[in-house]
Amino acid sequence: MPKPRILSLVRPRDYELLFTPQTDQALRALGETVFEGQQGTLSSQELAQRIAGFDAVLTGWGSPRFTDEVLGAADRLRVIAHSAGSIKNILPRPVFERGITVTHAASAIAPAVAELSLAMTLILLRKVVQLDRYLRAGDWQGAKAVPMGRELVGLRVGVVGAGYTGRCFIKLMRALEAEVWVYDPYLSAERAAEIGVRTVALDDLFAGCPVVSVQAPATDETYHMISARQFGLLQDGACFVNTARSWVVDYDALLAELQTGRFVAALDVFDREPLPEDNPFRELDNVVMTPHVAGASLEARQRQGQFMVEELDRFFSGGPLLYQVTADMLDTMA
Repeated sequence: MPKPRILSLVRPRDYELLFTPQTDQALRALGETVFEGQQGTLSSQELAQRIAGFDAVLTGWGSPRFTDEVLGAADRLRVIAHSAGSIKNILPRPVFERGITVTHAASAIAPAVAELSLAMTLILLRKVVQLDRYLRAGDWQGAKAVPMGRELVGLRVGVVGAGYTGRCFIKLMRALEAEVWVYDPYLSAERAAEIGVRTVALDDLFAGCPVVSVQAPATDETYHMISARQFGLLQDGACFVNTARSWVVDYDALLAELQTGRFVAALDVFDREPLPEDNPFRELDNVVMTPHVAGASLEARQRQGQFMVEELDRFFSGGPLLYQVTADMLDTMA
């Protein structure tokens, strides 16, 4: 039986990050591998001219959308392995309707996002930025006068969204003995009991938790799901963390509340990226910011490539996939 033909659309700079020499070797061992991303990102029209005769396509950030023209030319395509997280911009519903198997690397990224969410939570709770600012200004006594921070042990932490990253974050919170409340309309009572969380309404979560971490995906249903109403319910001195998507949060409402100084926030995502120099969030002392890097760890990047090569191996060996995406999952995924 001839070996499968695999088309890689991953850009060179991304390929070097995602595919270690060992993973690259494993990919090439699966079949004849052609690298079309080496000269830059293809357009959908260019992909349609090249995709015939391939059994699998390996995609990544910046890959072209699989239009009807592309699908019409994909005479042998059986599986697409997306080496990043969100698939919606490149893999529309007709891909699934044609019976093409899809898998993605979101689970490889989730631990890194959860870890930065934890780091941000601790930085806010223990007031690290304020203390650092005083010491850099030479004011030891000012730093000592900052009100004491709080610890996670026994603290109620609200998590919005219990997908891949949400569950990873919940695992970290549980390990640190926090009490975890979750808002996720798709989390069953049985599953909530398994992971040791209490499910509550969104308003109740904001009113009852001194820490709120957003881990929800960007979907039609979640647009500005968190708005002025929820921020008004937050306790004074609360910590708000968003490492998910700005889509989920009304940032104008968030800014207005933060400008009162009532609570603190840590943000990894913004409505406009890169963040403009005149963005008012830059002026706030009660905000910690990072440039959309929650999922960007060396280990996460290497897992992304490894997981997708392993998925292709499972597919061609006739085994079950671990990270398959199905059509009925699309509406609730990023």
